[in-house]
Amino acid sequence: MKRAVCNVSVAPLRGENSHQSEMVSQLLYGENVEILETLGGFSKIRMDFDQYEGWVDSKQINTFDSGDSNSIIITDNFISTELPEGKILLSAGSEVDVKYLSHAQNTVSSISETALSFLNVPYLWSGRSYFGIDCSGFTQIVYKIHGCKLPRDAYQQAEIGSVLDFIEESEPGDLAFFDDQEGKITHVGMMLEDQKIIHAYGKVRIDTLDSLGIFNKDLNRHTHKLRFVKRMQRD
Repeated sequence: MKRAVCNVSVAPLRGENSHQSEMVSQLLYGENVEILETLGGFSKIRMDFDQYEGWVDSKQINTFDSGDSNSIIITDNFISTELPEGKILLSAGSEVDVKYLSHAQNTVSSISETALSFLNVPYLWSGRSYFGIDCSGFTQIVYKIHGCKLPRDAYQQAEIGSVLDFIEESEPGDLAFFDDQEGKITHVGMMLEDQKIIHAYGKVRIDTLDSLGIFNKDLNRHTHKLRFVKRMQRD
């Protein structure tokens, strides 16, 4: 079994072994993967963090021998740090060997504070970083920074946790899920205080949640239909 680690700030994970193929997720610097197959300059990988599979440019990962890791998860919005190959700008959720960190990391006081630090980050289909993020990438990375693993996609995240009986019971950090006309989960956001919700829709933004769904004050209408709110198990 070949093991590898992402060697760039953000690497696109694609559905097929082509740069023209749809991006299905992203690897962040330092995230470890298992190489399943190599073909045409691409490697099909399975991520250690969430078991997501896809194709990545083989130049954007380095193979290594299995062993203990001394890496920690970056919690700052961005850090610029010196690595053996030179200076690199990293987004929150990246993983770096402790010996290469040039400063002490900020301590995030709450999951809400972490979520709010993403405000106005642009929406990017399959994104997982401050350079661009989608709805489930946003919730996944916020939880990762707090030491909790969530699956990659919204419908997968909706399969875990405990459903709340009423949205008035929601607490900051609870996840709200939304479906389409066929009942398929298509969107997720994170609850804040006072039934506010932070989510990636055009950009990471704050809206109001009611029993119908997300009310967007800029558009003066509901944009997403509520399915349920869930409380995730977190440390």
